[in-house]
Amino acid sequence: MSSNASDPEISVVIPAYNEARAIRSALQSVAGYFRSRGLDGEIVVVDDGSSDATATLARETDTGGVPVEVVVNETNRGKGYSVRRGILLARGRCVGFADADMSTPIEELDKVREALAGGADVAIGSRAMALSQIAKHQPWWRERAGRFFGFLVRRAVLPGIWDSQCGFKFFSRTAAREIFSRQKLSGWAFDVEVLHLARRLGYQIAQIPVSWVDEPNSKVKMLHDGPKMALDVLRIRYLHRGLKVAVPAGGDEDR
Repeated sequence: MSSNASDPEISVVIPAYNEARAIRSALQSVAGYFRSRGLDGEIVVVDDGSSDATATLARETDTGGVPVEVVVNETNRGKGYSVRRGILLARGRCVGFADADMSTPIEELDKVREALAGGADVAIGSRAMALSQIAKHQPWWRERAGRFFGFLVRRAVLPGIWDSQCGFKFFSRTAAREIFSRQKLSGWAFDVEVLHLARRLGYQIAQIPVSWVDEPNSKVKMLHDGPKMALDVLRIRYLHRGLKVAVPAGGDEDR
């Protein structure tokens, strides 16, 4: 990511795998948000080797002048890989990612921008806080699996982080560069690695209560992906064992 006076205020990266059903609406939602807030923004879509028309639809969507960059992975590489690629291509002074299904409404970006303006380096959406609003819950078995995964994450890597997996995370440009240039995991546990790196590098993380609605067509398959996610969590400390630990000035913050 280069830095110059013409860089947009904010970049939203949307990782997408076979999201032809949702991508047009997602782009129009983000573009509409930028226009309604008077923001100079850009959208980066990373098509993760889709077999449908995701990339074509993303290029053809009318966003009312909001620039959209579409990059395509030649094969399916994983969400972690796709987010990393998009973040490192983005030019915004605030950089982050949101899921194509917009399960966290883009309007929640108001809270994230406030947290970053207030001194946080990283602001993450959380579905597990008192003020969070879940409009539609996951099936009970997915919720239980999610709670177990969260327990594992807090015990093994991220004490105090109550929802590492919400697909709505934003960063100052400096933090994004430092974190994602070091991030290695390509699969679903990359969120945990990103937050682990943020802490190791001394960045302040704000946890933001958000509205959220379950997307029944989630790409995460618990029986197939769950064990690999757990193993990846246990690998994270090893992957970054040589990274110098810094102590955040103010610690992590719940908002």
